[in-house]
Amino acid sequence: MGLKRPLTLYPVALLVILILLGGAIFLGWRYLLSIGEASESNTISIEMSSLERSLLGFYLGFRQREIESPASDDSTPILFTVTPGETAATIATRLERAGLIKDAGLFRLLVRYRGVDSQLEAGDYQLRPNMSLEEIMSALQAGRPSEVMITIPEGWRIEEIAEMLEERELIKTEEFLREAREGEFEYDFLSDRPKGVSLEGYLFPDTYAIPPDFEAAQIIDMMLANFGRRFTLEMRQEVARRGMSIHEVLTVASLVEREARIPEERPIIASVYLNRLEAGWLLESDATAQYALGYQEETGQWWKSPISLEEMTQIDSSYNTYLYPGLPPGPICNPGLASIQAVIDPAETNYLYFYHKGDGSHAFAETYEEHLENQRLYGE
Repeated sequence: MGLKRPLTLYPVALLVILILLGGAIFLGWRYLLSIGEASESNTISIEMSSLERSLLGFYLGFRQREIESPASDDSTPILFTVTPGETAATIATRLERAGLIKDAGLFRLLVRYRGVDSQLEAGDYQLRPNMSLEEIMSALQAGRPSEVMITIPEGWRIEEIAEMLEERELIKTEEFLREAREGEFEYDFLSDRPKGVSLEGYLFPDTYAIPPDFEAAQIIDMMLANFGRRFTLEMRQEVARRGMSIHEVLTVASLVEREARIPEERPIIASVYLNRLEAGWLLESDATAQYALGYQEETGQWWKSPISLEEMTQIDSSYNTYLYPGLPPGPICNPGLASIQAVIDPAETNYLYFYHKGDGSHAFAETYEEHLENQRLYGE
């Protein structure tokens, strides 16, 4: 019989094999990364050798499950912009930072393997975290410069938004208003909205990239999804702590939006309305009377200005806070984030009155006598 090798050599041999295998995997991984990096300094994709393609294909097959799995199950659209001349590497990094993909390196290797790393088009895209790497890669190859960029200002009512969308040839005014007043949308922040009340107040003012083939419901859904992102969990918790509903907060915020001209005054104006509500007083907001009065044919205005006290006390509408106590049935416009935050975190004051000083600012008062004095000082 021949001599047997000592048994202690087997673990050593196994360790050597593992070390060599680990080194090969590490070197292979670095090599694969170099494939993805090779063309980053060029605008034209560099051809891969058959060996490189085989290695990369084998590796991507090993990670196929990750390629098919989205970053999350969140279906919220996120506006993602690719700038002209941007490389696949920077696009991949920004996709990961935006939470749209989990692994920027894997995305780079995938687009390199598919040969589309130089075909990612500049443009604005609506991407979602629940899209797979393949879906995102495909979407980024179809630049959409035809998307229409619109900016909705704070304080607009839904009719003004609808008219602008028709002017930009995106949707008919009537279709948008019908969806805003009667459409059904499944968002948790709409749960306390009274039946029969429109989406006034929930269409978040912002800049949107709207595909020209979007229907009214899709445009509204984009705005609602944006509201859901901007109205954070912390804000909702603070609303609950104050004993208010989201609908009530938005209603007060819409009054603040229409009255405030100076940013620092928003929390003070919010405190006036909240103080009057707590005292059981009429809110007497000029803006609610303007909202109730509606469109003015002779001037082409949605907000009549100037409007007299006599007019405001004669408009019989549940939105007119000169006649009806408490809050109106809903928001009178779509407020911006600053006005919403002003209601959630108002100034601590005893003010019950404010008066326009004529320069955009207001004079505040705790008593009616002080209010009359402000009228004497700043009135015409």
